[in-house]
Amino acid sequence: MSHVGAYVALMKLRVVELLLVTTLPALFMATYAQNHAHKFPPLGVTIATLIGGTLAAGASNAFNMVIEVESDRLMKRTSKRPLVSGEINEQQAVAFSLVITIISLLIFLIFTTVLATLLTLLAILFYVVGYTLWLKRRTSQNIVWGGIAGCMPVLIGWAAITNSLSLTAWLFFLLIFFWTPPHFWALAIKYKEDYAAAGIPMLPVVASIKSVQKQMWFHSICMVITSVLVLVSAHLPWWSYVITALLSIGFATQLFKISGLGSEAAALKLFHWSITYLSVYSLVLVIATVLAKHTAI
Repeated sequence: MSHVGAYVALMKLRVVELLLVTTLPALFMATYAQNHAHKFPPLGVTIATLIGGTLAAGASNAFNMVIEVESDRLMKRTSKRPLVSGEINEQQAVAFSLVITIISLLIFLIFTTVLATLLTLLAILFYVVGYTLWLKRRTSQNIVWGGIAGCMPVLIGWAAITNSLSLTAWLFFLLIFFWTPPHFWALAIKYKEDYAAAGIPMLPVVASIKSVQKQMWFHSICMVITSVLVLVSAHLPWWSYVITALLSIGFATQLFKISGLGSEAAALKLFHWSITYLSVYSLVLVIATVLAKHTAI
C-alpha cells in the first residue's frame, strides 16, 4: 500500500459510502420541503455536504483506528490496517485526523449552515468519545447507542439546506437508528470470534443466537414502521410504499434464516441485504421527491 493509500485506508471510505447514501435523500427532501418550486438541492451545497461529510466520517474512523490499534492487532479482520502494519504511526494518524476534521467543519461552516456544522462536530465527538472510548467495551448494546453517530448525516443533510430540523428528518434519523443494530449484529455474528479475541462485548459474543435474533427482530420491525412513517410524513406516492414493503419482506426472509447451524452464512446474507435495503430505500426517496406534486412535507 502506498503512503497516500494508507491515509485513505484510515478513513474507511467503504463504510462512509452508506452515510452519503442517506445524506442525499435528506438534501432532496429538505429542498422540496423548503420550496416546492425546487426539487433539486443547490449543487454547491450538495457538493460541500458530501465532501464535508466524507471528511468528517473519515476523521471519525481514523480517530477510531488510533484508539483501537491494540484491538485491531488481535482481530484477523483488522490485522492489515495501516497502523497495525506500521505504514503510518499514531502521531501521523492523529495529525491527519485533526486536519481533515478542521477542513470538514470549515467546509460546512462556509458553504452550508451553522446548524449543519454543529451537528457534524457532535457526530464526530459522539463516535470517537461516546462510542469508541466509552460504550464499545462497556455494554453489549454498544452499537445500539453508538449507532447514533451513523444516523447524524440525515440531520446534517437536512440542516445544510434549511438550518433547521423537521419531523421528516427525525423520522429518517430513527429509521437508521433501528436499521443499524441488525445490520451490524449480522456482521458481528460472522466475526464474533474476532470480537471475542479482542475482548469487545458485541451482542453475538455474549448472548445466544436466539437472543440476538430476537433483538434483531425488534429493531427490524421498528425500522419498517419508521420507513413507512417517513413516507407518510413526506407525502410520497403509493409506489414508494410498495417498494418499501418488498424490501421489508426480503429483509425478514433473511432474518428468519439466522438460527442454529448455518447462522454465519445467513447473517452475512442479511448484512448485504441490509445495505440493499437502505440503498434502494434512499434511492426511492430521491426519485419520489423529484416526482412529487406540490404537497407539504
